Order: sequence, then C-alpha cells, then structure tokens
Amino acid sequence: MKTRKLGSLSVSAIGLGCMGMSEFYGSHNDDESIATLHRALDIGVNFFDTADAYGPFTNEKLVGRAIRDRRDQVVLATKFANERNADGSWIGINGRPDYVKSACDASLQRLGVDHIDLYYQHRVDPNTPIEETIGAMADLVRAGKVRHLGMSEAAPQTIRRAHAVHPITALQTEYSLWSREPEQEILPTVRELGIGFVAYSPIGRGFLSGRIKSKEVLESNDYRRNNPRFADGNFEHNLALVARIEQIAAEKRVTPAQLALAWLLSRGDDVVPIPGVRKINHLEENAAAVNIELTSEELARIDDAAPRGFAAGDRYPDMSRVNL
Repeated sequence: MKTRKLGSLSVSAIGLGCMGMSEFYGSHNDDESIATLHRALDIGVNFFDTADAYGPFTNEKLVGRAIRDRRDQVVLATKFANERNADGSWIGINGRPDYVKSACDASLQRLGVDHIDLYYQHRVDPNTPIEETIGAMADLVRAGKVRHLGMSEAAPQTIRRAHAVHPITALQTEYSLWSREPEQEILPTVRELGIGFVAYSPIGRGFLSGRIKSKEVLESNDYRRNNPRFADGNFEHNLALVARIEQIAAEKRVTPAQLALAWLLSRGDDVVPIPGVRKINHLEENAAAVNIELTSEELARIDDAAPRGFAAGDRYPDMSRVNL
C-alpha cells in the first residue's frame, strides 16, 4: 500500500470507511467487520474512519475492539457534531464548545484509546460561530487528546475562518465520478491552504461498482432506498453513467469500483478516498486500485463518460446540512 499526506499526516493512499459496518447499509456482522479491519492492517490500509453518530455509538466501539492490540498501526479518525440519542433519533447539529469536549471524551472511551489522530467536525453548526468550535477543538490538541483537526462538508469561506484559528489537516467531503462538485471551489481552497482532501463515498455509495442494477437488491432497511439518486427515474438515468464506466473498466481489465478509485487517486496526491466495505474481498479489490495507472486518453474518456453535474438527484434528501 502506498501512502499519501494529509497536511503533515501520513496515511494509506486508500482508507477504510467504517460506517456501513454498523448502520445504514442493511444487515451487518461484527465478526466479519473485525476480520476485515484486521485484514486492512495486514495489507497496509491503516486509515480508519468512524464517527460517534454511526450506530449511533456502536461503530466506535467496534473499531475500538478491532484495534485494541494494534493501535500503533492505525491512523484513527472519528467525528462529532451529528448529535443523536442512543435509540438513533436525531437531536441536531452541535458545535458548541462544551459539547465538543464532552463528545471527544466519550469517543475516546468508546474507542479505548488515549488520543484520536484526526478529529473532524462532522457537520458545521450554523448556530455556533466556527471560531468557537475550532477553538474548542484546538484545546483538545493542546490537551493531547487529539493530534490533528478536520472538517466535513464545509464551505470554502468556513474552511478559511477555521484554518485561521488552528491549522486544519483534512477536509472530508463526498467526491466521486457522480459527485464532482468539490472541483469548482472546495479543492482549490484546501490546496491553497495546504489542507488534504478525504473523499467519502468514492464509489457513489456502491452504485459505481456496477453491483446495484435494481433497488430490489437493497435490503428494506438500507437507507439508499430513500436517497434521491436511487429514486425512480434518477436511478435509471444514473445507470447510464455506470454502463459507460463499466465499459472503460472492462477494456482496462479492472473492476468499475477500481476504476472509480483510480480516477480519484489521479486527481492529486492530496486526495485520499475512504471507500466503505464490510467484506475482505471488497477491501482487497479496492486496495488494488493504488496500482492502476490511467493514461491521459483514459482520463479523457472518463471525463466524457462522467461529466460534472451528470448525476440525477441530490446527494441527500436534505441538502441544507452540507457545504455550510
């Protein structure tokens, strides 16, 4: 596995999103997930991404169990701000300083670690000045509880204000062949400031893998059933994009998921995708994408196949919580 830099933080060139191991994508198996996390470390995928909201709370506990004896091999990222009750009900977005610190302490306890390598504000709280939130996060760095600070789904002006308070190591935002919006303003901003970019949902919530030809393959409790891009009409439109990616991948003798990841890796050495997986075979498939080189001709074909703005439907049912 190759490595990349997020600011001054060195991580595997492809990370591992852990959310689906506990929630949102239907049924899950903790033993299988832990085996996948262990296999990830064995092959050099060391950048694990979780959050207190996943589960809620159970995903951090799962990751903590998996890394208990291998903490020194992991670059551990978690997040706060999407506040939920234990029963999963939504409370709201919280960036208040007192909550930042209590959320961090709770995450440390669930993870069973004494520090978090990269601590993200999961969503920007519009009711709390970003300077106050980042100030509280900076206190966590000074206390030794956190090593690096990150943000997720923040707008360029918010990133600038935050970075002026304390250096931001990474910005995490959805970025893939069907979500190319960061290319317009966000990527130029973080590059100007020396901030790394972490691409979540790099395979389009699995859609770009080509494995989802019908919504019927999704379990009844899979949240993608309510995602606008999977809605009737949008789903069929977006399948046309998948078909074009599949054709290029077949000619390249790689899988569509690998092509999607290789394309992201080609966008710059500061881009680190974190595909979510629950099974070892998908983990190994994704990890192999670091060795795929795309020619200028192939990149041009991919750009033609997946132009910015092609995908039908918003990324979320409620877009008011992103890019703030």
